[in-house]
Amino acid sequence: MAQSNPSAGIVAGEATPKLVARQFKFTEGPAVDKAGNVYFTDQPNDKIWKYSTDGKLSVFLEKSGRANGLYFDKQGNLLACADEQNQLWSIAPNGKVTVLLQDVQGHRFNGPNDLWIHPTSQAIYFTDPYYQRDYWTRKAPDPNLGGQKLYYLPKGQQQPQVADDQLQQPNGIIGTPDGRQLYVADIKANKTYRYQIGADGKLTNRQLFVEQGSDGMTIDNQGNVYLTGKGVTVYNSAGQKIQHIPVPAEWTGNVCFGGKDRKTLFITASESVFVLPMQVKGVQ
Repeated sequence: MAQSNPSAGIVAGEATPKLVARQFKFTEGPAVDKAGNVYFTDQPNDKIWKYSTDGKLSVFLEKSGRANGLYFDKQGNLLACADEQNQLWSIAPNGKVTVLLQDVQGHRFNGPNDLWIHPTSQAIYFTDPYYQRDYWTRKAPDPNLGGQKLYYLPKGQQQPQVADDQLQQPNGIIGTPDGRQLYVADIKANKTYRYQIGADGKLTNRQLFVEQGSDGMTIDNQGNVYLTGKGVTVYNSAGQKIQHIPVPAEWTGNVCFGGKDRKTLFITASESVFVLPMQVKGVQ
């Protein structure tokens, strides 16, 4: 029996990434709202931008706390890893900021980087690697933190819990839409892991998913996982590489699906952002 091409049907036809704009310093953290608009960060310039479903760019928030990873909650608030003061923010649709987290047991985070919200429990899972920023006064991580960890914050709680403390430098994170599995990239170890999410929110059964790290990541309605770095590399849920999407930029930081039908892959890549029409759909 002939094997079909596993990558067929992911990208729409012969499409390649189309440049939207090249006017930024370093783009990151794309997240999609209910309408399909994509919000993303230009971290060095301290701005959150909006790319609307009609293809227009506008600034959503000027002083963004040096926001990095973003994700929308069910109420339409935009949650941000704001690493100027190493906090987690919730940004209302009108731009009003609420600080959700600013430390763990009295110790400053390394620098929250990326996050995902569980679809039913609304627990927040986030990575906290250390990347030295030129806008920080400190020059080293707080030794009392005990490393670079993956955390989760149960809904209504004031302090996060450690989900995994055995990672070198956790970065990209995405979960499945059924809320049962979580993917986390350890970019320094060049590995991506998959966990089972328990009813209590705790993670179990950590397994190596692929021998590749990632900056940001997303998932589609076929369960394929999209990793970033040198372009976008797509793996099916069995960990088999099915496609590499070249991106004409030095570094591809992150991806998400946007548009009214969620069939546009939105790519943040260094100074630029790109869009790519897809056959598959996003599920976030």
